[in-house]
Amino acid sequence: MSAESAPLGADFPADDDRTQPLRYLNLFRLVLAGLFVVAGRALQLGSDSPALFFGAAFAYLAAVLILGFPDAARLLGMNRLVTLQVLVDITLLTLIMWASGGYRSGMPILILVALAGAGLVGQGRMVLFYASYATLAVLLENTLRLLSDRVMTDFFTVGVTCIGFFAIAQVARLLALRAIANENLARQRGADLASQLRLNRQIIKDMQDGVLVVGEDGAVRHYNPQAAALLGPALQEGAVLAACAPALARELQRGVNTADSARRIRAELTGKMLLVRLLPAGEAGETLIYLEDYDRLHRQIQQVKLAALGRLTASIAHEIRNPLASVYQAAELLRDEKRGDMQARLIRIIGNNAQRIDRLVGDVLALGRRDEALPEALPLCEFVDEFLEEFAVAHASDAPGVVVNRIGPGLQMAMDRTHLRQILWNLVGNARRHCSGQPAAVTITASPCDDGRVALDVSDDGPGIPEDLRTQVFEPFFTTHSKGTGLGLYIARELAEANGAVLELCRDEPGASQSGAHFRIIGRVKP
Repeated sequence: MSAESAPLGADFPADDDRTQPLRYLNLFRLVLAGLFVVAGRALQLGSDSPALFFGAAFAYLAAVLILGFPDAARLLGMNRLVTLQVLVDITLLTLIMWASGGYRSGMPILILVALAGAGLVGQGRMVLFYASYATLAVLLENTLRLLSDRVMTDFFTVGVTCIGFFAIAQVARLLALRAIANENLARQRGADLASQLRLNRQIIKDMQDGVLVVGEDGAVRHYNPQAAALLGPALQEGAVLAACAPALARELQRGVNTADSARRIRAELTGKMLLVRLLPAGEAGETLIYLEDYDRLHRQIQQVKLAALGRLTASIAHEIRNPLASVYQAAELLRDEKRGDMQARLIRIIGNNAQRIDRLVGDVLALGRRDEALPEALPLCEFVDEFLEEFAVAHASDAPGVVVNRIGPGLQMAMDRTHLRQILWNLVGNARRHCSGQPAAVTITASPCDDGRVALDVSDDGPGIPEDLRTQVFEPFFTTHSKGTGLGLYIARELAEANGAVLELCRDEPGASQSGAHFRIIGRVKP
């Protein structure tokens, strides 16, 4: 197999790897040939044979120009071109050495430079051939000089120089191989890194969660398509986060999250409810932000709730059977009982249990209608006034002024009118049952939130909810009231979420005017 058609391996640099070094080597040859032609006599070259010197110098310049054209490598092949150039270098420099007084002309040093360059651009064991050819040429020149009775150099010095030819060629070859190996390793690692980056970009692009990186100056550095879908088209690289996502910028000002905490915001441009996690992205002060679509999570939760519906209906059936058994027993006794006082007692038992069944069925029906929300912008002050009038009629025995409305004018909340009425009926009813009964024992207030939403608070001056029960108040069928169904707060929270709002149990700060239970509804201002 010829050198030209040999497969490229670790010891055979590719043509592209040798193009740049060969270009610099040709530039050195061109300068050297021009120096011979222009200043050869000034450098005391060609003293023994001026005609031969100038002939060799002009031949060297012509060879450099001819072999230095870019098309030469394409016509001859890179390996043949390198070999031809090195042979021309050694041959013509040896002739110049013969015409310039031999070893003392300094040509062996230039041959060493040529061999070093050949070691950098040569291929495989060809560099040893170049060194052998240079050795034979120098020994032949010195032998001819001896036979022609010209001044010659000691053969020992010539021998050391020839050994230097092999050493320089081999060292240059090893250095070139080391450089090529390092370059190939860097290229391979670069390719692996590029592949990994492409894979990471594809993974981030296909993520269902939004990801963006924000610099210390608040400018968006990077983001994936899902982040743009969640925050809106105003999100662009280089844009200030406060301009394209003000709510997210406010969360960023509050600082990064702890390991597992997430905050809930509403994107102004898309209206989507988002769960946000902010993590430090490095030492440059950048912040990595993860965005999750709360509505999508909510739909997943709904699927889980549907799976639990069977268990819920079984529990409802059990809850209904108990009061029905009492109703049936009371009816049987009423049929046999003749005394009036016992009749009244049994009728009262029947009525109470029938009402309990009615409430339970009503709560379950309300739960089934949670997805039929029709939010509208309700003026809170006027709506709560109407609600309290209706609540007062239903609880005529209550002392007036126990429940007060302290909502200022102008605030509104986007909620389904029927849903908000049912939520307030449950919250105010619970507060009225546990409060002290004094004037203003139960207060309803409202205030705007920092993220553009509005908070509606219902609080009382009762004993509050014990710490060990706070996590259970929203669970279905959990109640501390003997006649309660345990579905009130559970359904209230479900109705709030159906309207894009949040119902939560708050912890009042020390020194608050009331220390009882405090529930808060946080909802949108506009539908």
